[in-house]
Formats: sequence, structure tokens, C-alpha cells
Amino acid sequence: MRNYLINLLQQVQSLDMTGIISQLIVAAVIGFVIYLSYYLSHSGTVYSRKFNVSLVVLTILTTLVMTAIGNNVALSLGMVGALSIVRFRTAVKDSRDTIYIFWAVVVGLACGVGDYITAGAGSAMVFLVLFVLGRIKNENRMILIVRGARSTDKRIMSVVTDYFKRRVDLRVKNTTEDSVELIYEIPRNVYRKASAGTNSVEDLLYEIEHIQYVNIVTQDDDISS
Repeated sequence: MRNYLINLLQQVQSLDMTGIISQLIVAAVIGFVIYLSYYLSHSGTVYSRKFNVSLVVLTILTTLVMTAIGNNVALSLGMVGALSIVRFRTAVKDSRDTIYIFWAVVVGLACGVGDYITAGAGSAMVFLVLFVLGRIKNENRMILIVRGARSTDKRIMSVVTDYFKRRVDLRVKNTTEDSVELIYEIPRNVYRKASAGTNSVEDLLYEIEHIQYVNIVTQDDDISS
């Protein structure tokens, strides 16, 4: 048993230069497929060219790590320990970005062990799904932000609810000693139907005294924290 464990820890898979180059080339090709998919499924301020390039590099680096590890258990444990000190603190702007990161890592793992069929077939399926569904955006809501004197909160609420036929949701109410800020969520179709009239909600709100500002924002994927 002891000899078996020693042999297992010392076992090293040797690859010739042709095999290593083949793995890296396949990883780079599929990495560019990931690059293209990210480019096609993102637009506006959500798209990040630097992040997209990083996906290609991440695919190649993961392949390189897997090639270096091979089937050496001792080296794999050491690699896990070395990578555990890395801290990623960059905020993900879009939830889809995590999908692309995981895609790049999975492809790198598959190419690193020489499983090109799994890497290629899986990437083709993911590319197709993201191409069809990746451009779907959450654009069915509007955000109305009104700030004014604290004594006018009831009048503001009355104007907004009457204008939109009570089909609005008050999400946030911020108050200070002198001011109040109300944030409403409005379905897009309700907003369009109500805005088709002669008076806009902004005009009605500015008729109230001491209104500081009225903001209307489209809530979609281009507005990210």
C-alpha cells in the first residue's frame, strides 16, 4: 500500500511538444469561439473588451495548468494550494459573465486532458444557447424617482397613483428632516399607455411646490451595479 501511494504521488504524465502545442491551439480556437459568443450576446455598456480578451487567455491558462499537472497527484495538490491564495475582487457587472468564466475554465480543463470532443461539442451547444437567449434583456420596467419637500409626499403619491391608474409599486421611500425621495417601479406598457395622453407625469409633478427633480430610468441590463 505504501509503495502504491508513493508511485501514485510520483507518477508523471509526459507529453511531447506536439501534444502540448495541439492542446494549446485547440484551447485558443475554442477561446476565440467564446470571445465571439460574448461579443454577439453583449451590447452597450455591459460589453467589456478587456473582459472578453481575458476569457480567451483564461481558457489557454487553464489548459496550460492541466497540461503541467497531468496525472501527478502531488503537483495537483501543490497547484491547488498555490492558487488558493489568489483573491478575485473584481465585481461582475452582468450575471452572464459568470457563465462565460465557467465556460472558459471547463474548456481549459477538457483541452488540458486532451478531451477535444467534449470541449468542442459542449462549446457548440453553449454557443447556440447563448446566441439564441443571450441577447434577452430585462426591459419591461421603468423607474420613476421623485424628490421634493417632505410635506409634499402625500401629494406626490396621489399624483403618481392617479396618473398610472394605481398600477405602480412604491419600492423605496427615503426621507430626511426636510425632504422625501420616492422611487416607483412601473411596467413599461403601463408607462407607455399613460404617457400617450396630453400631460406627462413630469408636468403634473412639477406643478407641486418644492419638487426638486423627477427622474425616469429604463431598468435593463445596461444599468449594472
